[in-house]
Amino acid sequence: MKRGEIWVGNLNPNRGAEIGKVRPVLIVQEDQLTDAGSPTLVVLPLTTQIRPALQHLRVLIRARDRLRQDCQVMVDQPRTLDRSRFGEGPLTRLTPEELAQVNQALQVLLGLY
Repeated sequence: MKRGEIWVGNLNPNRGAEIGKVRPVLIVQEDQLTDAGSPTLVVLPLTTQIRPALQHLRVLIRARDRLRQDCQVMVDQPRTLDRSRFGEGPLTRLTPEELAQVNQALQVLLGLY
């Protein structure tokens, strides 16, 4: 598992407005933490409900490899998942340009601009 890869993650159970379901997730945790055996990984869920109005906090990823549909990375819904919540993967890997867009949206979300 590496930063920039998309895997299947189980986000259930969810509470309130949290995103749920078994769905693709983007790994955004730094590789050194993951490689050091961290029991959890920070991810961003993906959705097939493309919402252009939210494009400042969502990044479009076109279907390719084993990612079967166009999706948006929901930068506004970060989660930390135990390694046991991951299924198959990687489905695909983000391009450097896509990962840069995610990084920019994360900066906006966290007020780091």
